[in-house]
Amino acid sequence: MNKAQEYYERVTEVLAKINDTQQDQIQAAAKMIADSIADGKILYLLGGGHSLMVAAEAYHRAGGLAPVDIIHDKSFGRAERCQGYAKQLLDWYDPAPGSVIVIISNSGRNALGIETALECKERGVKSIAITSLNHSSAAESRHPSGKRVFEIADIVIDNCGILGDAILDVEGVQGKICPTSTIAGAMIVDMIMAQVVQNLVDRGMTPPVFISANVDGGDEHNKKVFAKYQHLIKGL
Repeated sequence: MNKAQEYYERVTEVLAKINDTQQDQIQAAAKMIADSIADGKILYLLGGGHSLMVAAEAYHRAGGLAPVDIIHDKSFGRAERCQGYAKQLLDWYDPAPGSVIVIISNSGRNALGIETALECKERGVKSIAITSLNHSSAAESRHPSGKRVFEIADIVIDNCGILGDAILDVEGVQGKICPTSTIAGAMIVDMIMAQVVQNLVDRGMTPPVFISANVDGGDEHNKKVFAKYQHLIKGL
């Protein structure tokens, strides 16, 4: 059996479902972010463990926006369940009121994502969750609040994954293989960014977009675009 082909087909189904069912939420997220950037704020993304790869999709790359930072869980998920860690991270990055944080958490059940969403409300920061509603709805919170990220965030975008994330069965193998949350999350992030750029253009602004550093003039362009925001961005 061609498992590579099967994975392609299953992932394609997930991406099509996101496009068909999550457009309203994606449009709302893009408006929220465009409003914040137009007001001089930067966009933050946070993802623990492998969700860091989804957060990195929007950070300092060709075709991306300059006013973007990652709230970087340097433990790569090992501290994801530690209570109080999110507060320490946000104290360091110090997002201004009116900023937006995108919280990427497939299960939405661990302390890092939950406490980030709660801290956002305390600090006057807007929050957008990218999560699996199938998984999160079926999982108990690991936080004393009993909440999951989708129950706290201002906007919730479903990555349309299944419980457990991995999607393929292989005879003789215990459990499923091949997750969908990274591919789905990256597409959601880029769909949001595409609409943010269009929204800024519609406002009469010139969006601060990076071009490839590997084309002539790229370094010069990017240095100029980044200069306005550099003092606000901690980086990886």
